[in-house]
Amino acid sequence: MRTHHQRLIVCSAVAVTLAAAGALTASTQDSSAKPVFGSSYSSAAAANCWSDGKKEADDHSSRVCRGKSGFVVSVDVVDMRQTVSIGHTLAEAAKEPAAEAWFAPFNSAAPRIEWRMAGSEPIAIIQRWQLADQTDQDKNGRPRDKALLIVTRLSPGGVCHVAYVDAAANPNANELARKAADESARSFTCGKDQVKVIGKSGRAIELAMQR
Repeated sequence: MRTHHQRLIVCSAVAVTLAAAGALTASTQDSSAKPVFGSSYSSAAAANCWSDGKKEADDHSSRVCRGKSGFVVSVDVVDMRQTVSIGHTLAEAAKEPAAEAWFAPFNSAAPRIEWRMAGSEPIAIIQRWQLADQTDQDKNGRPRDKALLIVTRLSPGGVCHVAYVDAAANPNANELARKAADESARSFTCGKDQVKVIGKSGRAIELAMQR
């Protein structure tokens, strides 16, 4: 027969075990509710892409590049203005709002693409764009570029611009863009929500908003 002291020891051990199990369950629930965000990278440089098969004109070129997690990147240039869209196929990418997201000034996107990941799932891309400023020209009359970081959300739910960050006006532009991707991309509704300007506005934001 167990003594009173032995029964107290057994009860204490059971209580510790139950508490540990409860803590483990709570920890598991917390980790599933808060995915770990991180970055992966790909390149949209011409050497890493291939033609979309369409006949190109002097002022029009297109290419398709390999992205992450089965996505492809569609890069289209018309009259020195570029669009970038994402899809599982080229046809899918061409139907997304990002494929029609034009800027009035001449522009181009850097080939390096940062993919923001929630766990193993890509939720957005971040690219550095250059917008030509016709009001600020060098001694040879060429417009100086203004740098803009663009956050683009990914499907499911549509591919479209979510946020703009003026790279010159914000020393921590990369961190701001990542934070916008992590916090806003999945809840952003293409065609309904307005693109957010994150951080301080500068000339790049003014150029992006020109119509």
